[in-house]
Amino acid sequence: MGRILAIDYGTKRVGVAETDDFQIIASPVDTIHSSKIVKWIVNYAKKHELDVVVVGEPKTLSNEETDSSKVINEFAVHIGRKLPGVRIERVDERFTSKLAKQAISISGLSKKKRESKELVDAISATIILQSYMDQKK
Repeated sequence: MGRILAIDYGTKRVGVAETDDFQIIASPVDTIHSSKIVKWIVNYAKKHELDVVVVGEPKTLSNEETDSSKVINEFAVHIGRKLPGVRIERVDERFTSKLAKQAISISGLSKKKRESKELVDAISATIILQSYMDQKK
């Protein structure tokens, strides 16, 4: 069994989360600049057995695509081409940033760390990953 990697894609920063080898625990990994994320994922796949890459799918409250949907869809297709043996799955990412901010606010971190956009992106990716894992059950 390989790992699952989750991506909260943004035009500047990309939050990344992963499972353990047994796909039990979802953990934040890092926030990567969007220009470096494809290379980062390919290198990750060389180091770890990777089963699935889950990409957050932005939707409006009326379940329609957002302005960023096209870029994220192209990113998901590109990753699929770079990693032909790895499934690319999509998960609704509505409210993940809000949930991440709430989780961070009650975490006891300093105000400076709570305001970190990078932390919000990494936690959002973890929420996307946990949502995917919950749906799989």
